Amino acid sequence: MLTFLAGILFGLSLIVAIGAQNTLVIKQGVRGEHVGAVVAVCVASDVVLIAAGVGGAGALLTRSPDVLQVVRWVGAAFLFAYAAFALRRAWRPGALRADTAGEPARLGTVLATTAALTWLNPHVYLDTVVLLGSVAATHGGARWWFAAGAMLASLVWFTVLGHGARLLRPLFARPAAWRVLDLGVALIMTVLAVSLLRAP
Repeated sequence: MLTFLAGILFGLSLIVAIGAQNTLVIKQGVRGEHVGAVVAVCVASDVVLIAAGVGGAGALLTRSPDVLQVVRWVGAAFLFAYAAFALRRAWRPGALRADTAGEPARLGTVLATTAALTWLNPHVYLDTVVLLGSVAATHGGARWWFAAGAMLASLVWFTVLGHGARLLRPLFARPAAWRVLDLGVALIMTVLAVSLLRAP
């Protein structure tokens, strides 16, 4: 039980920080579009990555720095593009209607964006696969209980974040609020992209 709780706390410490993935979940939650599907992709991705890390993939990843380098550059390019689209939404008058803050996004587009923000982020591999896998290994035979705790943390966090964001809808009934949100999204994505490029 203590190992399970440790996994929950460690998992939360990795995913609670506001990043590209969390920002997208919040935005879809506020818009009320495909929230369940976005949460499912985030949680399923974490389950796969956590299982891979605990299963020993982290050790293999640390011996393949070229793979992380490719993901780093592709991820940075994607984040810059996402930031540019957010800026375009913020400044284009037709994109800020009070009811929907723009045309409803297609499910396939939202899922592809969610997957890209998750799997093209090198920090996901370093944190979830390498770091979490290393910490789980210190628990010996109980390491899968640690993994189960981290997986549960992901499920709870993304569910609360996605479905709880609808409480902010009254605020986002004003177009100006969407403008601020999109500007914030653009800023976060740009900072994350620059941090990827500056990483050693």
